[in-house]
Amino acid sequence: MQRTASLSKKLIRIGASLLAVALASIGLTLWVTWQLEGGAAAVNEAGRMRMQTWRLTSALHAGMAQPELGGLVGKFDESLSALRTGDASRPLFVPWDAQARERFAVVESLWTLQRQRWLAEPAVPLAASLRGADEFVEAIDGFVLAIEQHLARLTAILNLFQFAMLALAIGGAVVMLYTGYLYVINPLSRLRHGLGKVQAGEFTTRIEVDTEDEFGQVAAGFNRMAGTLESMYKGLEAQVEVKTRHIEAQRMRLEALYEVSAFLAQASSIDELARGFAQRVRSLMKADAGAVRWSDDASQRYLMLASDCFPQDMLDEERSLLAGACACGNLRPDSTTRVIPILSHDELPVRRCAKVGYESVVSVPIRLQQRLLGEFNLFFRSAATLSAEETELLDALASHLASALEGLRAAALAREAAVAEERTLLARELHDSIAQSLVFLKIQLQLLRGASQKGQAEQMGQALDELDAGLRESINDVRELLMHFRTRTNTDDIEQALQETLLKFRHQTGLPATLRVQGDGLPLPSDVQVQVLHVVQEALSNVRKHSKATKIELEVFKGAQWRFVVRDDGIGFDASCGQGPAHVGMKIMRERASGIGAEVDIVSAPGQGTRATLTLPAHPVSRGGSAALSGLAFEALDGLMRTT
Repeated sequence: MQRTASLSKKLIRIGASLLAVALASIGLTLWVTWQLEGGAAAVNEAGRMRMQTWRLTSALHAGMAQPELGGLVGKFDESLSALRTGDASRPLFVPWDAQARERFAVVESLWTLQRQRWLAEPAVPLAASLRGADEFVEAIDGFVLAIEQHLARLTAILNLFQFAMLALAIGGAVVMLYTGYLYVINPLSRLRHGLGKVQAGEFTTRIEVDTEDEFGQVAAGFNRMAGTLESMYKGLEAQVEVKTRHIEAQRMRLEALYEVSAFLAQASSIDELARGFAQRVRSLMKADAGAVRWSDDASQRYLMLASDCFPQDMLDEERSLLAGACACGNLRPDSTTRVIPILSHDELPVRRCAKVGYESVVSVPIRLQQRLLGEFNLFFRSAATLSAEETELLDALASHLASALEGLRAAALAREAAVAEERTLLARELHDSIAQSLVFLKIQLQLLRGASQKGQAEQMGQALDELDAGLRESINDVRELLMHFRTRTNTDDIEQALQETLLKFRHQTGLPATLRVQGDGLPLPSDVQVQVLHVVQEALSNVRKHSKATKIELEVFKGAQWRFVVRDDGIGFDASCGQGPAHVGMKIMRERASGIGAEVDIVSAPGQGTRATLTLPAHPVSRGGSAALSGLAFEALDGLMRTT
């Protein structure tokens, strides 16, 4: 079998060969069987001829009529004719060979002689007839013996061929098993073995291709597949390694970004912020020096906020740098992060850097919402390059620095605004209380001086009483102011602070004051609590000064919107009138309430007492800082209180 033939051709050839042998064997067997069957029929017919011979002999001697005797002779002729020509329908045919033909010729010659005797007139004698019949029967027996000998040879051939068929069947089975193993089982086994190795990760596995049949093609395809997998695996390993390095670099950048962001969030001053930023970024980028520069509003001059590992002589020269005087501090509104090569120390923009030994400088603009605030520079003593990821990281760090610096600036402005707001509030309250009392005392003092000069004892006593009352009122006002500005809350529950406020009010006025709290709600922020306490204290102050009440009630309703109600049973006033000292306190209460988005509602009528209601929004937020009093103002009030 050619090694280049396909498996289908191999199987077809083997099958066709076995089929041809099987068909030949079957055909030969059928032919031998046909010969045996025809020979057996010829033997029977010859045997019937012997019987007919003795029947004719008996009929002749029995005196059978000539026509009947002619009929028996005719039947004998028919038997000879059947043996001579054969009969395919029975089947009947003589297995002719030389001996059979010779014996049959003897039978025919004897029959010709014997036929004449049996049909002769008169009939031949009995003895002669018996001798002729006996001789004729012996000739027939010889013919039958020749046929039987030929049939015996055919039977021997058939038996021999049956043994050959048995051997052929065994050989065919062996051939089929061998060819099945050689062309199917063995290639499949090698493929299965190779697949097992590939499954185990041995991508270098190959199968020997020694044929060009279907299994050879499958083996070649397996080898190509294994080669592709091997190349893909090696490529995948390389890609995984590259991706791992990339992820590690990204992790380090994110870690650096997080570290710098955490530091920027914790820095409390601009100097600390800039210096720490310069140190960390220089270390991160492995630069030889770093500097953070801040520009003025016109971007005409750059101030060095901080530096790290920067030469002292360059630091003194570039502490304040004019725009365009150097490669640093030379930014345009559309400038991006870039690497500036330092080519020659003769060129003006980079001569200082070249003298020190720097070969390149990285300029990173610092922007906040497209507004250029400054830049930071990284100096290298070798040629520097930036990847896209490093450029993106530097831009992100610059954005964080800008946000942190702007946050410090905004916090400083907020503190300044808070101090200014509190000073304004303090000045307003001093003007509305103590200043008016001092003016009143000054008037009473002038009246006392006039009455003393005129010797009016009654007017002098009256003026002294007014002075005494005015001084007590001023002292109470100062104490109340000190209590307001000392108000703090360190708890999530405002109830305790309200209890302390009412306790101070009872000690100050001697009036009974009760607190009732209803409902449930989320705790208020501490700065909102301070503003609420100030409004409540202002309402209590108005009660002390103007209501002439005998009892006070403070009700607190917790919920989505908190509500605080201060109710007294005093003389009340006309709430529709916009003048009077009580309205000054109402104005102060509304101003404080507006700072947290709350509303104050005053309900009062002459002789019916007063109800002041503070209603908070669903999510109150203080504007911040207005509750803090500047140290100078607080010390002034405290000193005034001590002297009085």
